[in-house]
Amino acid sequence: MVSTSNLLAFAAMSLVVIAIPGPSVLFVIGRALAHGRRTALATVLGNLLGCYAVILAVALGLGTLVQSSATALLVVKLAGAAYLIHLGVHTFRHRDRLSADMAVTADEKRSDLRTVLDGLLVGITNPKGLVFFAAVLPQFVDHDAGHIQLQMVILGLVPALIGLLCDTLWGLGASAARTWLAGSDRRLSMIGAAGGVALIGLGITIAATHH
Repeated sequence: MVSTSNLLAFAAMSLVVIAIPGPSVLFVIGRALAHGRRTALATVLGNLLGCYAVILAVALGLGTLVQSSATALLVVKLAGAAYLIHLGVHTFRHRDRLSADMAVTADEKRSDLRTVLDGLLVGITNPKGLVFFAAVLPQFVDHDAGHIQLQMVILGLVPALIGLLCDTLWGLGASAARTWLAGSDRRLSMIGAAGGVALIGLGITIAATHH
């Protein structure tokens, strides 16, 4: 089945990607700042469901298709790396806009189900997640062990659980310190700059790897 070395290597790369504030994290923080802990946690649940929906889609079709062709794998990997670099540059250049991106009206009301569905939509359409799972997840599958799709489903649990933990911490932290965080555009700008640089580095690493 899934080898321990592949599992640990994928977990390490997943942690790097998930720890970088992206669209899903910013959405969780925005919900936390506007509505508090309950809404933040419901958003995290939605993001988790959306993230795993993408993983299942890759495991049941896209991942197998890409892995069947070395050329297709190379193209997807380089395209994913290029997009991550582009996303990193964009994030760094527009780091001063994070406060506007996170802004939501204080009187906006959402049911728990609606909040979960909002998070689900953001999780499914998160470009960082789509690129990562389509380009990187298939590379950690052991073809000699068989059960390719099952391996990807199992491997996908790793980033899903890491994302659940990280997003929950972001949401709880933001809801506890909403006044301090929302009151400083400079702090948000620093978060955006760090995330942009990390994404650029990750894109270069993916493009250069021969895994």
